[in-house]
Order: sequence, then structure tokens, then C-alpha cells
Amino acid sequence: MTKAKKFVVVKHFQNEPKPSDLRLVEEELPALQSGEFLVQAEYLSVDPYMRVYTQRYPIGITMIGSQVAKIIESKNTEFPVGKRIVGHLGWRTHTIINPHSSEYDFLGIKPILIPDMEDLSPSLYLGVLHMPGSTAYFGLLDICKPKQGEVLVVSGAGGAIGSHVGQIAKKILGLTVIGITDSDEKCKWLVEELGFDYVIDYKKEDVEVFLKKAAPEGIDCYFDNVGGDISTIVIYQMKNYGRIAACGSISSYNVYPSLPKSKILQPPFVFNRLKMEGFLITDWYDRWHESEQKNLQWIREGKLLYRETITKGFENMFDAFVGMLQGKNIGKALVQV
Repeated sequence: MTKAKKFVVVKHFQNEPKPSDLRLVEEELPALQSGEFLVQAEYLSVDPYMRVYTQRYPIGITMIGSQVAKIIESKNTEFPVGKRIVGHLGWRTHTIINPHSSEYDFLGIKPILIPDMEDLSPSLYLGVLHMPGSTAYFGLLDICKPKQGEVLVVSGAGGAIGSHVGQIAKKILGLTVIGITDSDEKCKWLVEELGFDYVIDYKKEDVEVFLKKAAPEGIDCYFDNVGGDISTIVIYQMKNYGRIAACGSISSYNVYPSLPKSKILQPPFVFNRLKMEGFLITDWYDRWHESEQKNLQWIREGKLLYRETITKGFENMFDAFVGMLQGKNIGKALVQV
């Protein structure tokens, strides 16, 4: 019998998540049935959405999240031993999967096999080659609809999605890219390695003054990962017919139970005829292969760089999660089992 470790939600998060909100438990898994296969987690992802989505589920669930896992036992010829899958299996070390069951579906997404890539880490299927990479690709191209020569601002620029968006915008589309982040190290990385034109540490500098200098004629596109006061400042400096891709609102995820305090409708939306659209990456689920192939192509061409902040040890999942919410990661935040 295989024993699995997993984190169970024992209390819904209020304000910043606390260690007591989760409990690490052990369970014994049954023998495999026909059509099933057993996987062992190798990398687990920690992402901002987990903070919000967990509230939608009852107490007692396995903490939600995706992982790359290796098949270690199988009674399904389509999922042979040694292959890897990516799936929303939650925070657990071992999982029995029946591909015909919806138990591990998340927003309609089923666990899938990932290709063998000897020159690249399988962890990329939790980052640039999966949900974060597809979010950056479709959010920028299909929501912002940028044109060459325009000015793009991206908040949360030092994270997995923001750093990806900025590189597509700069290196592929020829935009002027302005990043907003929260540390000197991230600023240096974004400018010197990723090619951002301008980057600001909002904790040290005045964002409004900085944007007026960096984009004196205004901003065409805004890829918003944070919401809150930063987004208000950006919105007030957008050009007529500016486009906003509302990807995340991490600045308010720990605000509970009161709603974020902001104006219902900012005047620039009316007077500057701005367009803002929220989205979920599952809106493009039938086109994920497109984004995966393009992102892989750009990686191999040297146009798309990435960085991973890896915490080792399954028992450190919670610390990695909270660290990510606090912005301590550069690029994609992961846990390696």
C-alpha cells in the first residue's frame, strides 16, 4: 500500500493565510483498479488564485493546486509508467487517477500527459508552458490587442505572468514596456535580462510621477495583475481607447470580509473610452496547444526567458504559498518534492 501526504483545509482563510488554516495528514491509498494509474508529485505550483478559489470549497478538501507528477504504477496503457502528467491534483504527494472520472477536473481541465523534453525541466509545465504562459499569451494578444509602437504597462511584472507578458510585448510585438514591481532585484532582472524599457519599485518610488516621465503621451495597454491603488494610478494615465486586461487582483486577495474600497467607476473609463475585460485562462482551453507551441518556440529561439523560485520539501508548501502572496518569488513560484 502507498501512503500519501496531503494538506487539508481546516479553516477558510481570513486576511493573510495562517499555518493553522491547513493540516498535513497522511492517508493510505487503495490498490489500483483497471484503468487507473498512480502518480508521485515532483513539482507543485503555488499561485495567487489559490487564495481566492479555496473559499469556494467546503472545509475538509485537499488544498487546491496543480502539480507535475510522474506515473509510478499503472493499469492504463495510455498512461504508462515513467511518463509525466500535469493536473490539478491539489497539495498531495501521491494520487490515484481515473482519467474517465471528473474528480481531478478543475474548471473543466483534466490531467494530461506532458511530452518528454530532455533539455528543459518538466517544471515548465507549471509555468511558461502551461497556465501562466497561456494566461500571458492570450491575455495580452486577445484582450489587450496591442499594436507595434504602443506603450504597455504590466503590474506584478516580476511574477510568472507579468514577466512573460512583458517579454512578448517587447521582443515579439515591438512595444514600449513599463513594469511595476516591488524590489531592486526584480527591477534589475526585468531591465537587464528581460529587456523591459522601464521598471519601477512601487515601494520606493512615486508611481504616478514615474509613469508621467516614462510615458509622457499616455499608456495604450495595461495588463493588470494586482488591482488596487496601483491600477487606479495607471488608469488615470491611459490614452483614449486604452485597453485593460484584468488578470488578477492580488492586492485585495487578503482583504476579508469587506470589499476593496474603490470608486465604482473611474471617470477615465467614460471620458477616455477605456475598455477593461476580466478573463479566465479556461476561456481558451481549446487553444492551449497554440500558446504552448508558440511559447516553446520563443524559448528555443532565446526570445523568452524565465526564472523559477523553487522551495524544496513538500512540508514547506505553506511557506512557499505565503511567500508568493507576499511577492518574495521572482518568476514562477514552485515547490519541489
